[in-house]
Amino acid sequence: MKQQGAHPEDTEGTPDASSRPDTAKEPGGAHRDVAHIDEVEGDEPLLPARVHRPSDLMRLVGGVLAVVVLLAIAAFAHGTTSGLEQDINKGTGQAPDLLIKIAGLASSIAILLVPVAFAIERLIKRDGLRIADGVLAAVLAHGVTLATDLWVARAAPDSIQDALTQPSPGDIHALTDPVHGYLAPVIAYMTAVGMSRRPRWRAVLWVVLLLDAFSMLVTGYTTPFSIILTVLIGWTVAYGTLYAVGSPNVRPTGRTLMAGLRTVGFRPVTASREEAADAAEGGDRGRRYFVTLEDGPPLDVTVVDREQQAQGFFYRAWRNLALRGFATRRSLQSLRQALEQEALLAYAAIAAGANAPKLIATSELGPDAVMLVYEHTGGRTLDSLDDEEITDGLLRDTWHQVMALQSRRIAHRRLVGDAILVDRSGTVILTDLRGGEIAAGDLLLRMDVSQLLVTLGLRVGAERAVASALSVLGPDAVADCLPMLQPIALSRSTRATLRRLARERAEREREAVLEASRTSRPARAHDADVSRPVVLDKADKKAVRAEQRAEKRAIDEALDEAREEDLLSQIRQEVLRIRPQAPVEPARLERVRPRTLISLIAGAIGAYFLLTQLTHIEFGPLISNAEWGWVAAAVLFSALSYVAAAMALLGFVPERVPFPRTVAAQVAGSFVKIVAPAAVGGVALNTRFLQRAGVRPGLAVASVGASQLFGLGCHILMLLAFGYLTGTEKTPSLSPSRTVIGGLLTVAVLVLVVTSVPFLRKFVVTRVRSLFAGVVPRMLDVLQRPQKLVTGIGGMLLLTACFVMCLDASIRAFGDESTSVSIASVAVVFLAGNALGSAAPTPGGVGAVEATLTVGLIAVGLPKEVAAPAVLLFRLLTLWLPVLPGWLAFNHLTRKAAL
Repeated sequence: MKQQGAHPEDTEGTPDASSRPDTAKEPGGAHRDVAHIDEVEGDEPLLPARVHRPSDLMRLVGGVLAVVVLLAIAAFAHGTTSGLEQDINKGTGQAPDLLIKIAGLASSIAILLVPVAFAIERLIKRDGLRIADGVLAAVLAHGVTLATDLWVARAAPDSIQDALTQPSPGDIHALTDPVHGYLAPVIAYMTAVGMSRRPRWRAVLWVVLLLDAFSMLVTGYTTPFSIILTVLIGWTVAYGTLYAVGSPNVRPTGRTLMAGLRTVGFRPVTASREEAADAAEGGDRGRRYFVTLEDGPPLDVTVVDREQQAQGFFYRAWRNLALRGFATRRSLQSLRQALEQEALLAYAAIAAGANAPKLIATSELGPDAVMLVYEHTGGRTLDSLDDEEITDGLLRDTWHQVMALQSRRIAHRRLVGDAILVDRSGTVILTDLRGGEIAAGDLLLRMDVSQLLVTLGLRVGAERAVASALSVLGPDAVADCLPMLQPIALSRSTRATLRRLARERAEREREAVLEASRTSRPARAHDADVSRPVVLDKADKKAVRAEQRAEKRAIDEALDEAREEDLLSQIRQEVLRIRPQAPVEPARLERVRPRTLISLIAGAIGAYFLLTQLTHIEFGPLISNAEWGWVAAAVLFSALSYVAAAMALLGFVPERVPFPRTVAAQVAGSFVKIVAPAAVGGVALNTRFLQRAGVRPGLAVASVGASQLFGLGCHILMLLAFGYLTGTEKTPSLSPSRTVIGGLLTVAVLVLVVTSVPFLRKFVVTRVRSLFAGVVPRMLDVLQRPQKLVTGIGGMLLLTACFVMCLDASIRAFGDESTSVSIASVAVVFLAGNALGSAAPTPGGVGAVEATLTVGLIAVGLPKEVAAPAVLLFRLLTLWLPVLPGWLAFNHLTRKAAL
C-alpha cells in the first residue's frame, strides 16, 4: 500500500523518490524498474496535516512574559522611561528633514507591498495554507491592538499611559496610539507565514520595520515603548495562532525513507511500519520500519523528525527543573545531536561487549529528519513474553548485559520492558540507547540497577529479581543501589505502573476491612432505633465492650492478612537480608518539589497584595494608641480555639481518646501548618494522632474525614447565614445580599461545569471518595452516641466563634467606635478568608489569607489604616506565635509515641 496522507509540503527539500525518474542504474550501468521500491507494506498511519509544536508554545509564553515585563517597567520605572524618551527625541531631532520624509514614504509603501509580495510568492508555490494562517494571525493581532488601546485609554495606570502615548503632533489635545493598529498585524502575518525561514524576506521585513519605527519616532507619532509593545504583540499573537491551529506537517513519508536508503547504497524492496511499543516516556523514540533488501539480510530503520523529538518536551523540561543535573538530560536536542548521541551509544555498547543492535548507516532525510539503519535483530520484548518464558537464565543474561555497559561507565537510562529484546535463540539484546550516557557517574549507574530491579520485579517478583542481580553483580553493587530505589528515580511508565498497583492494594485492603466489619458486627436489637435512648445496665455495657473488642480484633486480623507491601519495600527487604548494613536512606535527587514551587509563587503573589496595603500606614503611632485590653482578649480567644478544635475532632471518634493529649495535638498542628498547606497538614497530623491513640487506621481516616465533612457543611451554612445577615443589616426588609446571590450562582455554575465534564467529574469523585471513604459507617457509630455528635458540632461552632471573636478583638484594639463593624460582617470576612486559606497551596495559607482578610475588611467599611494592622495581629496570634508552643508539643507527643 502506498503512503497515505502525505502533505504537499512533506517532500519539500527532501530526497523523495517523487523527484526522481522511475528507473535507477544497476552497478553495471543498466537501468532497472524501481517503481515497486517506493511501496510500503502494511497500513502506514495517516500523518496529520498539522501538528502543534512545543516551540511555538514556548515562544508564546516568552512573548507574554516579555509584554508583562515591559508593562511592569513602564509602570514602576517612570523616571527611566521618561529619560529614555527624551534621549531618543533629542537624538532623532538631529536627522535631516529630507531623510525623514523619504523614510516615511518608503516605509509606508513597503509595509503594504512586502506582505502582498510574499503572499504571491507563496501562492505560486502552492502554499496557500500558510497564507491563511498569516491572515488569521493578522486579524487576531488587530483585535488585540484594539483591546490594548482601549485598556490604556480607559483603565491603565497613568505611568503606563505616559510611557505608551504622548501628545499628537497634529492635535495637542489628542494622544498617539499606544499600539500601532497596522504594524502589529503585519508582524503577526509575516511571522505566521514562516518569514524567519527565508533570510532574504526576513532582511527586507526588518529594514521596513526599522524605517517605519524611525519615521514614527522622529515625527513624534509614537514612543519607544509603544514600538516595542507593538512588535511583541504581533510576535506573540503569531505564535499563539500557530500553536492553536497547528503548523503544516513536514514529516518524511515512507517513500522518502526508501529514497534515503538508496542514497546510502542500499537497494530496498519493501518496508513495513512497526508499531511503537509505548509512548509514555515522551514519545520521542522515532518511527521504526522493517526493510527488506534485494540482496542481503533485512534492516531495522529508525526515522526521527523534529516533531517526534519535540514530543514530551514539557515533561523533560519539568524534570530538568525539578531534578538535579546528574539525573536529567537535555530537554530538546537538535537532530544532529540526537543522531550523533545514538550512534555513539550504539558503537560504545558493542565495544563494551554488550548485545546491542549494530548500527551500519546514518543519513539525513532532508532538513527536518534523520534515519538510523541497524542490522535486523528480531525477537520479542520482555513485556511481550509469557511469565513461564522468563527463566532465571534469561534474568541473569539481562544482568550480564547491564554489567557489560557499566564496566565501561555507560548508563542506559531506560531499562524498561520494551527496551529489553529477546531474540529467537534466547539472547538478550539491549535496545533504545538514545537516552543513554557515556562516562556516566556512579549515581546514574546505580539508577540503572534500581530501574532494572523494579522492571524485573514487576514481572517475576522481588525475590527472583534480587536473586538474579546478586548472582551477577554481587551483594555490594546491589546494596549500593538502595538509595536510588525511589519513584522519582524510575522511568515514567514504571511510576505509572507502581501507582496503579498501589491503588489496587488499597482497594483490596479496604474491601477486607469492610467485609470483616460486616461479618463481625453483632446484630443488636437496640441498634435499629438510634434516636431512642437505651438504658443499659452494667452487665450489658460489659457485653457491648466485649463485642467491640472482638470486632476490633477481627478487623485487625483481616487488615493484617490483606496488607501487602509495595514492590520497592519488598526489594529493599530482599537486599537487606544479604546486606543488613546497606544504606536505605533515599538519595536527594529533587532540586525543587512542585508543591514548593507553587507555594513560592502563591506566597509571592499574596505578599505583593499585602505589601501594597501596608505601604501608606504609619505603624508607630498606631501601635502606641492600641487598646491592650482588646489585645489580651484576642490572645484568650486564640488560646481557646485549640480546646474547640479538640472537641470538634473527638466528637467524631467513638473510641476513648484522652482530651488533654488531643488538645496538645491541636497545638502541635500549629507547627505543622507552617511546613504544609493548611488543608493537608492538619488532616495528616490528626489521622496519625488517632492511630497512635489506638484507633484503627481505616477508622482514624474515617473519623477525620467525617470531621472535615461536617466542618465543610457548617462552614458553608455559616457563610450563607452571616452573609444574609450582612445584606439585611441596613435594610428593613429581609432581602438577601447580592453578594450571597452572586456567590450561590457562581457555585451552581461551577457544580454544573464539574458534573458535565467527564474528566473533571471523575477527578472530583475520585478525590472525594478517597477522602471520605468509610465516613458513612463511621457516622452510624457516632449517631449511637448523641453526646459525641453534640460535642463535635459544638466544637466546630465554638472554633469558628473563637476565630471570629479574635479577629473582632484585633479590630477593636486598633479602632474606635466610629470605625467598628458588625460581628456578622467580621464573620463573613473570616469565613471567606479561611476558605481561601484552606484552598491555597502555601503553608498556613500565608499571603492568601492576609490579602483576603485585609481586602474584605476594607470592603465592609473598615479603614485601611485599621484593617491592615488588625489582620497582622490576628495572624500573629493564630499562626506565628503558636509555632514555638506547637514545636514543643510536637516533640513531646513524638517522644511519648503519640505522633
